[in-house]
Amino acid sequence: MNIPFLALVTLSASLLSAAEWPQWRGPDGQGCANVTGLPRTWSERNNVSWKVELPGRAWASPVIDGKQIWLTTALEQAGIKAGAEHQARAIPGKRPPAPLELVEFRALCVDRDTGNIIYNLPLLSTRNLEFIPRANSYASCTPVIEDGRLYCHFGAMGNVCLDMHTGKVLWSNTNLVVTHENGPGSSPVLWKNLMVFHLDGNDHQFVVALNKHTGLLAWKTPRSGEVDKSKSYASPLVVTVNGREQLISPASGWVYGYNELGSEIWRIKYGVFGGYALTQRPVSGHGLFYFSTGFWKPHFLAVRYEGLDKPEIAWRHEKGTPAVASPLLVGEELYFVNDTGMLTCLDAKTGGEHYRERLGGNFSAAPTYGDGKIYFHNQEGMTVVLKPGKSFEVLAKNQLSGRIFASLAVADHALFLRTDTALYRLENKPTKQAAK
Repeated sequence: MNIPFLALVTLSASLLSAAEWPQWRGPDGQGCANVTGLPRTWSERNNVSWKVELPGRAWASPVIDGKQIWLTTALEQAGIKAGAEHQARAIPGKRPPAPLELVEFRALCVDRDTGNIIYNLPLLSTRNLEFIPRANSYASCTPVIEDGRLYCHFGAMGNVCLDMHTGKVLWSNTNLVVTHENGPGSSPVLWKNLMVFHLDGNDHQFVVALNKHTGLLAWKTPRSGEVDKSKSYASPLVVTVNGREQLISPASGWVYGYNELGSEIWRIKYGVFGGYALTQRPVSGHGLFYFSTGFWKPHFLAVRYEGLDKPEIAWRHEKGTPAVASPLLVGEELYFVNDTGMLTCLDAKTGGEHYRERLGGNFSAAPTYGDGKIYFHNQEGMTVVLKPGKSFEVLAKNQLSGRIFASLAVADHALFLRTDTALYRLENKPTKQAAK
């Protein structure tokens, strides 16, 4: 629902402080939350403070600042203009997807305490649609919060900056076009005065930085490495490499390092290990960064950068590697789950395997660590809660009614989890005895 913008004034004071969960996978973009008192168990009836149904279809994860939770969504309007392409791209033996004529992109603001939808704001719309599979959405890229502004990215369909105090669109940029082939998937990062994101289509591949204050193009750097299959959906990560900030940027066949001016500092070819259509964001620690090489026989790679002018592959792991879900680093243990539910725990420094165990289900969402618990979500609505460590220990399995593609947001001793239909606030509820 839409209500007058004056109602937002009561929430605006919270925007003066740093956002608690400002981007995909949290403050450092790596899925770790510095929060205590998080729930271990829940269901549709237990440990749910509120549940709100969301309009549209989107896999973007929630971001949180004070009393505001922001999400993006896409409203898909059926029609006939895109029908021929959709029919032609249908999966053999399955019903063709409904033809679309228009997609409208919106920003939703949910009250953190009550779950009420405060705003449902139009941002962009497009009729220039490309086919996407049901495993993706037109709004799969998670926005970023900074200083009372919401920065939204919808791949080649455009970028929007929204004032969270007033709901006003401050700028938009729809000038950067590629053919994703399977829709957008890469989430942006804010770096100094820039909004940076990947546009790795099957026709053109480059990294882009917009001036975050104006939306104007700051730089656009083409990928320099030659590849056979070019499309990719990975997200970048800013890390400090030997005292200097760099953008770690995985793409098909290669991983790159860029400086804030968009200049390529180094590149490493990993194509011998396969790799295209990456969907992950790397994680970093112990002088290394880690990522999976995407589709076509994915490998998990550790790249050492500490003390080196040019990073180099330190070790690789071939079994149970995910093509979609991002990894998680907790202490000296690395965790990742592949698309069909095989969980692997490795020694982060050496790549030695601690265990491999099957969780069951199909996985796309990135895992999250907080309060001594690791949360893995499958597409069927199940969250498996694990105890971190070198041995496999399941703490709980929790089922919700929807499908899960988005990753967690964490704040105020609570988990904020988006399914394909709703947003939940999950937290420990006091027992009747404790409440007296």
